Amino acid sequence: MRKTTIICCLFLLAVSWGNKGFAQDAAKPQETAKAPEPAHYYHLEFVVQEVGSDGKPTNSRTYSGVVSTSRTDRGFSMRTGSRVPITSASSGEEKNLSVQFQYVDVGVSIDAKDARELGDKLALSLNADISSLAGTSSPVLGAAPVIRQNRWQADALIPIGKATVVFTSDVLDNKGGMQLVVTVTLVK
Repeated sequence: MRKTTIICCLFLLAVSWGNKGFAQDAAKPQETAKAPEPAHYYHLEFVVQEVGSDGKPTNSRTYSGVVSTSRTDRGFSMRTGSRVPITSASSGEEKNLSVQFQYVDVGVSIDAKDARELGDKLALSLNADISSLAGTSSPVLGAAPVIRQNRWQADALIPIGKATVVFTSDVLDNKGGMQLVVTVTLVK
């Protein structure tokens, strides 16, 4: 009887351990190791165009940089421009009048981030801020300059290798406009 009891206990122990082992294996989802996509680099060419009333460019400026499709890429950021002095206050006695200035940034700022490939197109998050002085290029002391400003922000899908108008807007003081043209090229 003793042998039978020991054999039965061992059999029950083996069955209970076997079920646990199978249950653990069945509960695990089968994982497939997916290799990360290799990062690709793209050259971005931004052309800021002033457009006349006939729809044809009258002036253009070109800016360029490189972005990567890597998840660790911080994107492309470009700033160019001038700091324009604007008279903000005057103080003191009539004899000793002192003029104070406040400086305003005028120029072009472009940011492109979160680049990802979608077939033969590149998806980007774009932010563009273009500002300039209206009329004269240097303000008269004491006169407040008029500053033109265009700001655009959007996610864009740009065909690779094809110049694409991404943003466009009218200019308020004439019948012309402003547009941003982007060309994406794969860096090999």
